Amino acid sequence: MEKPKYFNTAKWHLSCASILLLACVRVCWGGSPVAANQPTLVLNDPTDVPFTTKAGDGLFDIIVGEAFRRAGLHLKLVKLPAERALMNANAGIEDGDLSRITGLEKNYPNLVRVPEKLLDMHFVAFTRQPKLTEASWLGFDPYMVGYIKGWKIFEQHLLSTTQVSMAGDSDQLFAMLDKNRIDIALFDRWMGYALAKKMNMTDIRVVEPPLAVREMFIYLHQRHADKIPAITTALRAIKAE
Repeated sequence: MEKPKYFNTAKWHLSCASILLLACVRVCWGGSPVAANQPTLVLNDPTDVPFTTKAGDGLFDIIVGEAFRRAGLHLKLVKLPAERALMNANAGIEDGDLSRITGLEKNYPNLVRVPEKLLDMHFVAFTRQPKLTEASWLGFDPYMVGYIKGWKIFEQHLLSTTQVSMAGDSDQLFAMLDKNRIDIALFDRWMGYALAKKMNMTDIRVVEPPLAVREMFIYLHQRHADKIPAITTALRAIKAE
């Protein structure tokens, strides 16, 4: 089967992202050490490559880490299942959540949103079904749809009649797609590209246009609300640079 064209496109865009990240390292970090007395905030991280990496050189690792440094803070990221991460952050077990859509305050009242967005995330459908030519919240019958438990945008918009199979994390989600246990995997575009490449899934594609494009924000537990203005100012300054 011919390799989907998006792999070449993704490679080009990720190469551009690498150049931007290198520029961010030069502009933002500048070799400045983290002060020993900076308080550490622990944020739950629902993302993966290219946003965060084990090496700590993903887009969010660099940008949010630098914003926290400028705000007199040190950033520590931890991985938890998406739903538990929100519950923990709301309960104050961790200090917040790295990247979520707007509006979570309604169901998680102890979380306060940093008003400066990180980026726009593209929520898309990955599939190998040839007849699926357009993505729509209303158009997934009769397919089996999978997404990661705790990704609220999918919980909020899928019809109650849609056949759904939940995954615990991104690896499980794409393994289900790879083994044809689901027909469609709902996920972020760029994390999906990276994961498909990692798993050598060359016969899947993204259904265009995206189901949704949403601004993504940092959320902090309300006990850290006093730190939000400094983080906001730092994020805006980094973007301006």
